[in-house]
Amino acid sequence: MEKLVTITSLSALTTLSAAPSAAVDLSFSIFKLVLLIAWVYLCLYCVQKIHLNPTLSQGGRVAADLFSFVLGPVVLLLLFLKDIKQRSSESSQGFVETIKEHFHSLAESVRNVGHSEDTSISLLDTSGRSIRELYSHGGRNQSQDRHTLDFTQQIILDAIEQDASDILIDPKDDSIHIVRFRVDGVLREVEQIDSQTCQAVINSIKVVSNMDIADKRRPQDGAFIAKTSDSSISFRVASAGVLNGEKLSIRVLNQDPGRFQLNSIGLSEKQQAAIKQAIASPSGMILMCGPTGSGKTTTMYAMLNKIDLNTRNVITVEDPIEYVLPQASQIEVNPKADITFAKSLRSMLRQDPDVICVGEIRDEETAQIALRAAQTGHLVLATVHSTGNASALIRLIDLGVTSAMLSTGLSMIISQRLVRNLCENCKRPAEFTPRQVHEFQRHQIDPSSMYQPVGCDQCHYTGYRGRTGIYDLLVIDDKVKQNILNNEVAISQLRKEGKKRGKSSLRKQGMRKVVSGTTSLQELLRVLGRDE
Repeated sequence: MEKLVTITSLSALTTLSAAPSAAVDLSFSIFKLVLLIAWVYLCLYCVQKIHLNPTLSQGGRVAADLFSFVLGPVVLLLLFLKDIKQRSSESSQGFVETIKEHFHSLAESVRNVGHSEDTSISLLDTSGRSIRELYSHGGRNQSQDRHTLDFTQQIILDAIEQDASDILIDPKDDSIHIVRFRVDGVLREVEQIDSQTCQAVINSIKVVSNMDIADKRRPQDGAFIAKTSDSSISFRVASAGVLNGEKLSIRVLNQDPGRFQLNSIGLSEKQQAAIKQAIASPSGMILMCGPTGSGKTTTMYAMLNKIDLNTRNVITVEDPIEYVLPQASQIEVNPKADITFAKSLRSMLRQDPDVICVGEIRDEETAQIALRAAQTGHLVLATVHSTGNASALIRLIDLGVTSAMLSTGLSMIISQRLVRNLCENCKRPAEFTPRQVHEFQRHQIDPSSMYQPVGCDQCHYTGYRGRTGIYDLLVIDDKVKQNILNNEVAISQLRKEGKKRGKSSLRKQGMRKVVSGTTSLQELLRVLGRDE
């Protein structure tokens, strides 16, 4: 400490002794003052670094201290160049490339410090090990690894912040990969990355998903978890070898199921009342149908949120488990471990369930077990891939379910789709031709209350924010049961029966949302087509 004070005093005297000859010419400047302070501190830093070097003798230290004090920044530059040369030889990179990498890492570090609160995310494998721990093995360049992991985490964080349901990373050609997010059911290109960088990102995701990074052609599946400051979100990963490289599909899972309520997913009050009456029943099957991505699982969880899980034993079997219900018993299908829907259902029936949820009816055995459970005092919620209520019945019959089993087991069929909500910040009244206005008026529809998308920064210039559902409910009452029992299950008959009893079709329900300004006519046509 005394040596440091002495050297500081010497610095002041040296500066003062040199000042008279130039004092007249020098004027005060903040820039000059900052440079002087920076120079002094750099000198002191070099003195400390040299003084603590054990290879120098006592006499050599004094000389080195004085040299470093006068030419501190020069010494720092020499030490920096020595370090760069050593890194270059260790990594087999060129001298210039190593310098560029060093400054790039420095810039990334500064940027991360400035945004540390906004980019707080960590990726973990299913056993809880972090991606940095898993990716640190193998003797790769640490600086490059750090940049790759930061970039990977930023992609995942951006997807979470934009409420993306899927992340797609696929090659455009030999040199470029494209990163896209599926937001509100529509793919959105986020950025284009050079193939070398993107392959490193793909490898990092495969590592944390417990997948083989050496196998780039065979399809693989995996999973990982992202922890942020206020939540934990699960991801399901699938890879496949495609033309020009490797494709990665990441599904975002385990969002908060508590936010799904019957009054917030797009159901009308009349439809909500019918569903509440159905789920209050101790038995029967409520069947949700629609194509992939139409919100069937969300509707199922909205129903579960209306059920008292403390007084009713709820067991679900899903592939995969998309939302976690703490008070329910959830089983995930795993064909590799011979855990199928049918086997899980048979096991469920021995666990005294009150409510059974079937993620998807795929085969005859699953359909028959689920309908038998509905006949024997269990409430069954299930989904099936079909285009509408009538085709759902046809689908079950094609799977080998008898008409008698359908008529006694089914309580309700819900057909649904998802449409995007117009952005409230930028939507504007829709413009139509005189012919279109006349056609609307002929059907007693007021076009003046319709809106169209515009686009702004709040909706990422898409014109839409969030989605809502449109639903067509078919209550299986005595007359419909009799028709099913008599094999009168033609699609035209069921459509006619539904309309006669006041149940709106998907198109009619969708038009109500268009007229109310919730969505646009273009979006409705995009989802339903022109012949729905």
